Amino acid sequence: MTAPTDRHAQTAVPIHPLLAARHSTRAFAPGIDLTEPQVAALLEAARWAPSAGNTQPWRFLLARRDTGEFKRVLETLNPGNRDWAANASALLVAVRTDANARGPLSHAAYDLGQAIAHLTFQAAAEGLTVRQMGGFDAAALAAEFGLEAPLVPTTVVAIGEPGDPADLDDAVAGPDRAPRARLAVDDLLIHP
Repeated sequence: MTAPTDRHAQTAVPIHPLLAARHSTRAFAPGIDLTEPQVAALLEAARWAPSAGNTQPWRFLLARRDTGEFKRVLETLNPGNRDWAANASALLVAVRTDANARGPLSHAAYDLGQAIAHLTFQAAAEGLTVRQMGGFDAAALAAEFGLEAPLVPTTVVAIGEPGDPADLDDAVAGPDRAPRARLAVDDLLIHP
């Protein structure tokens, strides 16, 4: 067996340790339930995320493992995601609200992303990990739970305690066993 890959980000300058240590694993410790205080803290962190005009265009569907809701969300995931997400403690469907009484909310996806970022940071503080997925059938999920416009399922977030990447099937383990890499900051800047 090879030594585990160091998952701590090698940053160009120091950043908060929780941010540097955060990574999106597919390995979740099976059989672990989220506590009520953990769930409350995760949702409270998301609730206090900034949003344009304080519109808060996010809604969440929380499905805990071993419930009918969890199984219903799991069935809407792409097959590769189902394989590892089944071990998560919960699946959180992040839903954006594309309009309110004043009209369309063009910033809804951005603001929902901020809410999930806040939830992710809180999860790290709670000793939990999250992995966001775009690999799911949004139309099937909306139909399954009766989500109608302006509600749009945008991502599914697996939440739980990190597990051992060595326990992952080889077909889904690649990112968990590879070194972490990011573009350099200079590559992210647009130079006019």
